[in-house]
Amino acid sequence: MPSPVVLFAIIFVLNLIPAFAPPTWMVLSAIGFTRPDAGPMFMALIGATAATLGRLSLARLSYLIVRQRWLSERSRQNIDLVKERLAHQRALTFGVFLAYAFSPFPSNSLFIAYGLTSLNLMLVAIPFFIGRFLTYSFWVVTAEAMAHHLILDSTSVGTYMSAYFILTQLLFIAIVYVFVKLDWRAWFLEKAVRWSKGSPGKQP
Repeated sequence: MPSPVVLFAIIFVLNLIPAFAPPTWMVLSAIGFTRPDAGPMFMALIGATAATLGRLSLARLSYLIVRQRWLSERSRQNIDLVKERLAHQRALTFGVFLAYAFSPFPSNSLFIAYGLTSLNLMLVAIPFFIGRFLTYSFWVVTAEAMAHHLILDSTSVGTYMSAYFILTQLLFIAIVYVFVKLDWRAWFLEKAVRWSKGSPGKQP
């Protein structure tokens, strides 16, 4: 097992990458397979802390770079309609991020989209950390238990670029694009799906 500092740094960087980074649960499971005597709760705590801080940094960067530099004023106003709705539905936002944190799906696009709204990041940090800590604990304990009964080579454990992984990453990139381009006023008022007229490029 890497030292706690190295493990923290690896997971933080993986969660800072916008797309096509291996999921944290796979990394922790691989360590659980190859080092079945590592402390699962300690690994889960490091993983959840690093993953949460990495995703929060990704959300912040999406605000500073994508929203502030790349989006037009019209696109920012369009996203602000979502911001106004979420600002009055804090319990729902908390619940959505908590539920999502228990899923095996990549969360990069979710944090990118949330970062574009410029809402308070602490509202989503707590549920994400709780969900990830519990799920990482499960994956590490499961991997360590299987390691005592299975013989796996390290190459098969470390492989993550499957067709499923690539397709899910492409899907969630598309979701972020739709999030930016969808005319939210038309959706909120008429439940109509229309494209926003705002350009994704920076407003001159």
